[in-house]
Amino acid sequence: MLLPPLGLYVHLPWCERKCPYCDFNSHETSIVPEQRYIDVLLQDLREDLPLLQGRTVDTLFIGGGTPSLFSASSVEKLLQGIKNLVPLSATLESTMEANPGSADAEKFCSFREAGVNRLSIGIQSFDDALLQSLGRVHNSDQAHAAIEHARDAGFTNINLDLMHGLPEQTLETAEKDLQCAIASGPGHLSWYQLTIEPNTVFHKRPPALPVEDLLADIQQHGEQLLAATGYAQYEVSAYSRGGFNCQHNRNYWSFGDYLGIGAGAHSKISFADGHIERYAKRRQPEEYMSPGAGGFVASTRTLELNEVVGEFMMNALRLNDGFTLQQFGARTGLSCEQLEPQLESLCRRELLQRDGDAICATGIGRRFLDSVVSEFLPD
Repeated sequence: MLLPPLGLYVHLPWCERKCPYCDFNSHETSIVPEQRYIDVLLQDLREDLPLLQGRTVDTLFIGGGTPSLFSASSVEKLLQGIKNLVPLSATLESTMEANPGSADAEKFCSFREAGVNRLSIGIQSFDDALLQSLGRVHNSDQAHAAIEHARDAGFTNINLDLMHGLPEQTLETAEKDLQCAIASGPGHLSWYQLTIEPNTVFHKRPPALPVEDLLADIQQHGEQLLAATGYAQYEVSAYSRGGFNCQHNRNYWSFGDYLGIGAGAHSKISFADGHIERYAKRRQPEEYMSPGAGGFVASTRTLELNEVVGEFMMNALRLNDGFTLQQFGARTGLSCEQLEPQLESLCRRELLQRDGDAICATGIGRRFLDSVVSEFLPD
């Protein structure tokens, strides 16, 4: 089995404030143990080096939490340590997440100089009332300023994270938010609907969200506006101009491999004999930084064959262009013949469409993607 491309994910788990909708592994703090954590991250990476199996790392993504809480010197130490340990692609896409509340021009310049070449800014909304309802620590002025700081620092590859379907949001305010994002001219937009997840403040105390018909109108109008202004949708919630697709995330959706370091980070690694393993690191930061004899890994499991099929579909069908049967075979090591009954049924119901060996979800199929994917999941 030919091994797929490999990305590296680095998790920095702290935030200035935990947002009420957030179910990520993030922890509110006023003091971040930067130097200690960077040292532990690099030791974690050292122990995982055999999993590279001689491969080059094609993409790097520093996520959180709020990575921009870290000082420029800590980020520089982290990136230099990674460069010293692993072979990096000459065309490495190196992404770092940042929040406007923890961003300034000098810090962005230092991140750029350290080797970050793609910045993902968590805007969520340009409406001050909506930002307050989301528990964000920044306001709209800071959001606009962060985008300008990124440009002044030399970033040409910028993503903005923007939510819709927010508490008491209207069609007009949703379009205004999107227009503000488009006017700032990023190469990439992650535009996605707020969902209420378990174990969040919003799950315990649900806000008043737009009704289903309004959510559908916001989605439809937003997609039309993005298309009219040159943003091509290539994944359920990802839109880009001029070749600014997020290569790291495309690797996830294409069932590529990724190595995760940091508290709660996950890895998916393929092996030459065809089996695929998943790893999860210790979730709590303090436990992660003091792993003792047990090491950094909290759990390991080998995917069963039927799980491989389901996970491939769960990711690949999020992409507008879907996948080819050749890609399925190359990434899973499995025969394509086992897919035929489901493919035939879903195409007949116009939830999937097929052109030769290329398969993707139809417009209706994307609306009911969970149901489509469930056809490939184990009982």
